[in-house]
Amino acid sequence: MPKRPRTPSPPIQRPSPLAPLATRLRYSIGRGEQGVLTFEPYKGYLLPLWRFKTPEIAEESARRLEREFQRFEDEGDFVGCDMARKFIQMGMTRSMRYANRAGGRKYSAEDGSLLPKPSDHPGAKDKLASAAIFREVWERVKSRERYADLRKEWEKEKKEWLKSHPKEEEESEAEDVKREDGDEVKEEEDEEKPAKAKKRTRSGAKKEDKLASKRRRVKKEEDESD
Repeated sequence: MPKRPRTPSPPIQRPSPLAPLATRLRYSIGRGEQGVLTFEPYKGYLLPLWRFKTPEIAEESARRLEREFQRFEDEGDFVGCDMARKFIQMGMTRSMRYANRAGGRKYSAEDGSLLPKPSDHPGAKDKLASAAIFREVWERVKSRERYADLRKEWEKEKKEWLKSHPKEEEESEAEDVKREDGDEVKEEEDEEKPAKAKKRTRSGAKKEDKLASKRRRVKKEEDESD
């Protein structure tokens, strides 16, 4: 029986732009996927589109995220483009994480040591295929000329805005540190980086407990999305 042509899902109704200028100027590009699971309202809007459980699901997810990237691009919204790019990139890196290790866990919960990579496990091939799908889209969107132009415009606009909002720069830097400490998203190149053991002081223990709570919350969101 011949396959029916796939009917494209209609674009999601949303305001344009998705966020006011003041919110967009508070955005921090960060490193890799940093901030992808924290910066609202973009996170809440894009997260439901992010899936990678099977190659078929990943293909649909990557297609929808790329379409949102292009919509943001047409609207001149660099932050929307960059957040969509981060979700696409995270589709690639998370798929690779699950391809390398069943369950996606890289470090031992007991001592923080790097867990071995099994040569094969159920679902590994599907996750590799999902990663390849997202990689192709990621390579495509990150090299778009319009995206690069929007970034330059946004950086120039933010630089001027920070002159009249100096405290915002300090808060943005502090937020970057918090995200880095929280380890909300591991990049692909960090795959072989072992976890470092730290002495627990009273203040350090409180900080670690808060970070552990944040990791559990982020992991729950990931599991719900997978």
